[in-house]
Amino acid sequence: MRYFFPKSICSLIITLGLFSVHSNQCFAQSKTITVSELKDKIAGAWIGQMIGNIYGLPHENKYVNAPGEEKWPYGYTKNLDKLKKYSGAFSDDDTDLEYMYLLQMEKFGPEPTYEQLREAWLFHIRDRVWLANRGALGLMKFGYTPPFSGSKNINPHWFQIDPQLINEIWAYTAPGMVDYAAQKSDWAARITSDSWGVEPTIHYGAMYAAAFFETDINKLIQIGLDELPPNGRYAQTIRDMIALHQKYPDKWQDAWKDMAEKYYVTEPDMTKTIWNANLNGACGILAMLYGNGDFQRTLDLSCAMGFDADNQAATVAGLMGVMYGFKALPKDLYLPVEGWTKPFNDTYINITRHELPDTTISSMIDRTLSMTLNLIISKGGKVSGKGAKEKVTINTAATFAAPLEFFIGPLPVMEVNRPIEYTFYSDANKNYNWSLVSGSVPPGTTFNKGMISGTPTAPGPYKIKIQLDNGGQKLTKDFNLLVRNTNIAASADSVLANVRVVNEVVRDSCWTTFGRSMYSKDVEVIRDGVVDGPGSVFYSLAAKTKIPKVDYYGYEWSEPQTIDMMAFHAGGMEEFGGWFTSLNVQYKNENGKWVGVTNTAINPPMPETGYLIYQPHFAEYVISFDKVTTKAIRIIGDAMIQDHWNKYTKQVSGFTSITELSVYKAVNK
Repeated sequence: MRYFFPKSICSLIITLGLFSVHSNQCFAQSKTITVSELKDKIAGAWIGQMIGNIYGLPHENKYVNAPGEEKWPYGYTKNLDKLKKYSGAFSDDDTDLEYMYLLQMEKFGPEPTYEQLREAWLFHIRDRVWLANRGALGLMKFGYTPPFSGSKNINPHWFQIDPQLINEIWAYTAPGMVDYAAQKSDWAARITSDSWGVEPTIHYGAMYAAAFFETDINKLIQIGLDELPPNGRYAQTIRDMIALHQKYPDKWQDAWKDMAEKYYVTEPDMTKTIWNANLNGACGILAMLYGNGDFQRTLDLSCAMGFDADNQAATVAGLMGVMYGFKALPKDLYLPVEGWTKPFNDTYINITRHELPDTTISSMIDRTLSMTLNLIISKGGKVSGKGAKEKVTINTAATFAAPLEFFIGPLPVMEVNRPIEYTFYSDANKNYNWSLVSGSVPPGTTFNKGMISGTPTAPGPYKIKIQLDNGGQKLTKDFNLLVRNTNIAASADSVLANVRVVNEVVRDSCWTTFGRSMYSKDVEVIRDGVVDGPGSVFYSLAAKTKIPKVDYYGYEWSEPQTIDMMAFHAGGMEEFGGWFTSLNVQYKNENGKWVGVTNTAINPPMPETGYLIYQPHFAEYVISFDKVTTKAIRIIGDAMIQDHWNKYTKQVSGFTSITELSVYKAVNK
């Protein structure tokens, strides 16, 4: 249970000198730290993460059925050659997005908006992101903003590890501000993730902020635990790991076995992956508990715990860097190459991101310190003294409020005579004042407090302007709504498709990233009205051969239908395929021949490139055209095979992914 004292009570407690040690009970309104010590701990965060990331990379996804052998220290192994090649540290996704975020803080201030971070993603990230990060990038490219880019309804990787490894910077720029760091980490994690998938990020955020003043691992874990929903999944996972450590105090392998059984072997199919955030978070907790504050042992344990080990190693090593400061880190880990005199030769080489500038590590530390001081002052802290006595006073009661902005995601799917309830907000802007300032919502519906609800009665386009007000700032934005006519897909006598039943042998041979229960065996699923979740997605996987092909989906009726609109709802994308590289609509004319419709418009437009990084999961494309009267209609396009490093998926034919195909009666004009 979390308790918060009113500010007046906090002030009284401080005045009387009655300080609680608990992080969430106004343990002190302020804490002090020298600027030199603050800088040393920020250096520990950056250099610790670099150590953990580069040290852990050879162990990534290596230990799944059993933990790594206790042949410690593991050392840098093959990455020692890469360190020599680049004459310093090299970028990877455990540090490069944090560096990108630092650039945005310098440009916009210590609290950039979702939109500002989205623009950074779109400019700098063009490859080398996976899972939830890749899903978020595709959705942002499609036009959506966070937090919709992390929403579990359209980013099917919402539960993966991704947010943990890219958001530590929001916490080590908020030293001692535990609540603030947890709240901001939650906010930032929702760029890519949702639900319990963000909880390990919150936990680490709180621990990083607390670690500036706390070096006891057990206390840090508890401080972070206090910031989590008490009945949430990850809170229970942490309690389970503490219990396992108590049960097997000297046998970490036995604890690992029980952990892996519960959180991997028997994990529900939809979320059973080696990159699962909860699973990998459990690995990090065990590494810290059994490492007992020893940096080298904790680092090796982070690797030995397996699964997505490099991410755990980086995050945990960065945390311990904050706890002890850079000066306490083992020299052989940051000076692994003979002749180096500064940590990683004071060099950070970008090999992962578009136009992310190379830099010195000392510059990264100095610039992070500057942003940290700016944030501390903006939250009621101060800097005083000079030289070696220069110190920072931190308002530890600071909290985070999300910047005022509209969030853009899928607009409501409205059809005549079908009830609708749609919210324009998420939790981050839900409680602001929402109002309709111009335009009219569709007849049969109302707008109230950011929600449109009711039953539309008239098809057509509707333009509205909405105002968002937080009491000091106001924003307005235009929204174009569309009410569609009746969907007649369910009334069709048959579904048309070139692949009607997925080849499960081919599918199961592929390197897929979704649980098997997400896939439907039969194409009939494209008209069941379900657009996500178990059994919602059809893959047109048919052949074990590396060829492109043409895919089509459609319907046929016994009687003619007059149609002027369709909606294609894509499913989950894989690294090796799943999307159309072209898309057209055809209908059968009176002679029974397939011909193309005229004046086709697709909204939103399909991605301009067939490059996999920009393909959005679960995106809907509304296709309008001149009305046709026909007994059969279909979408048709190219399904290209995408080369991938995995030897199995290179031998799979082109395929597409689909959840729904809607067909709408023409509107009488």
